[in-house]
Amino acid sequence: MNEHPQEARFKRHVFVCMHERAEENSACCARSCGGEVLERLKSRLVELGLKSEVRANKSGCLAACASGATMVVYPEGVWYGHVRPEDVEEIVTEHFVAGRPVARLRLSWPAAGAEQ
Repeated sequence: MNEHPQEARFKRHVFVCMHERAEENSACCARSCGGEVLERLKSRLVELGLKSEVRANKSGCLAACASGATMVVYPEGVWYGHVRPEDVEEIVTEHFVAGRPVARLRLSWPAAGAEQ
């Protein structure tokens, strides 16, 4: 058994929803700029030399379609909603560089087990 805990490969892992709902009139992250958000995020991480610290991946449905485009940042568990490509710079500089999540884009969820 390994007595030394393994360090995480990345400081943060970001999942950007890319789910596309079949119903054309339904809200979904794919139609809410999810792809553009992911591409801009990846580009900024490379430009700022953060690619080895922050991993950005596309994800399947994050079950927040009405709040698209959505992303979640781990290990903090910070959820962002209604993210536009122009919001990426603020998320990268404020959250990933300065350590301050962007309050205006955060989504909040009821506590686990709470009545909804």
